[in-house]
Amino acid sequence: MAVNEQKNEAAKINFAEVTSESGLGNFHHDNGSFGEMWFPEQMGSGCGFIDYNDDGWVDILLVGGGGWANHTKRDVKALWLYKNNKDGTFSDVTEETGLEHINTYGLGIVAADYNNDGYQDIFLTSLGKNILLRNHDGIFKDVSQPSGLGNRIEWSSSAIFFDADKDGWLDLYVGNYAIWSPASDLWCSLDSKTKVYCPPEMYVGLPSRFYHNNGDGTFSDHTQIAGFLPAPGKSLGVVQLDYNDDGWPDLAVANDGERDLLYQNNGDGTFTEKGTELGMAYGENGEARAGMGIDAGIVDSSGYPSIFVGNFSNEMIGVYRYSGKGWFNDRAALSRIGRPSYLSLTFGLFLFDVDLDTDLDLFVGNGHVYPFRTKDQEGITYRQVSQLFTNNGSGVFADANKMVAGVLNNKMVVRGAAVGDYDRDGDLDILLTENNGPVHLWRNNTEKKNFLRVILEGETSNKDALGAKVVVSVDGYKMERIIRTGSSYLSQSELTASFGLGNHTTVDSVSIIWPSGEIDTFTNIKNNREIFIKEGSNRAEDL
Repeated sequence: MAVNEQKNEAAKINFAEVTSESGLGNFHHDNGSFGEMWFPEQMGSGCGFIDYNDDGWVDILLVGGGGWANHTKRDVKALWLYKNNKDGTFSDVTEETGLEHINTYGLGIVAADYNNDGYQDIFLTSLGKNILLRNHDGIFKDVSQPSGLGNRIEWSSSAIFFDADKDGWLDLYVGNYAIWSPASDLWCSLDSKTKVYCPPEMYVGLPSRFYHNNGDGTFSDHTQIAGFLPAPGKSLGVVQLDYNDDGWPDLAVANDGERDLLYQNNGDGTFTEKGTELGMAYGENGEARAGMGIDAGIVDSSGYPSIFVGNFSNEMIGVYRYSGKGWFNDRAALSRIGRPSYLSLTFGLFLFDVDLDTDLDLFVGNGHVYPFRTKDQEGITYRQVSQLFTNNGSGVFADANKMVAGVLNNKMVVRGAAVGDYDRDGDLDILLTENNGPVHLWRNNTEKKNFLRVILEGETSNKDALGAKVVVSVDGYKMERIIRTGSSYLSQSELTASFGLGNHTTVDSVSIIWPSGEIDTFTNIKNNREIFIKEGSNRAEDL
């Protein structure tokens, strides 16, 4: 796409802030701060588009934060759940769904049907014991202890449900951050008088954990035997991909001040860490960067995935494309994302087709962690604008902020970021949380093009079809999505595979490569619709 054409396309992109009118205006994240600048306060919190009542309309789950015992004198709800009313509004159903009295310092969420009963369950990461909430007909029950997932006190961050060994049951990778407690909080200052948040390198990293699903409602800690140790810790983001296209789910992990990781699946549910060997662990100068959010997807005609990692200010967003020959190439500069992202501090980020023109664009949620230190740094602020990078189809991106007016240029302290079509109009909307601040729901009002949305249900595979690959072909051009949880930062996007079709009115074929190995293919699918496909049914049903 020519530059002037790309500018014209970007000019048609438009988002509207609909937070208050949609019923989300009463939410406020609380980091528990009481003046002592405790280290974890700057990190939260996550958000997500989930479908807790299985009615086909995505609901909104928000992590409220937490308080400090004997210090925070206000009531802080760890979770807030809002039901989609199917008319553009949401209702707070936190209490009636059993989530009102979750008591922890919450950080991130991931939701999936771990027990294959047809309902999305919730896993909440925290500073203390993590919490597994089993969903039964829209009511949640804390099953952390009997499941084997609530027995450790660790600072956890982002988590991901995925079927590591493709046995039909969802396993769980839990990113852990650092060793910290109120008693071990360090004192840092810029003037030897006033305490400020310490830099992460002053704390020791805590290795992440991997739990194998036993198929009976319980999990076993297989961190060691599955190959996830040793690990440097300070993990903040994790994404599922299949970088070598062998049909087995791999994981890429963004770490804060430590090398990033790439876990290659050995084909039996065990993993070998190859980030350094494959060239995606460090920055272009060989330095470990402060990685937060992460996502991966195919953004050009090479057919190979690129990994995007949000980093600290004065560090570019990391962009690594797999070569197909056993290594990743650093494309931060070539993608034209590097320079515009140099001064921003990125937490949540995700790939999506914002303008439905067939290629994946990149949304970046920014906001600093040091409200005082930025005062003396030229060009760097605490509150920052988010960024939208539009793809020209070849993995070269334009900074759309220069062309798109409105809410995109509002300065915020973004942490969580998720994407989903909450109003089912075919384009993708954005959900953002601010640290110690409000939530934001941005409705996508971009000039419409054609689309196709694919919803899957596993039969032999896991119920949510996590790990399934959806390939859409239009006039010889192929688009690919993997159904997955995780990615971004502490957050979850919808599980529906969404495809922009540009001006195409018919999809030549839709192929589903299920985790079980079964392949279903459908031809001549009309545009502008949602289709539901159940594994092995040989039917694509309109919704």
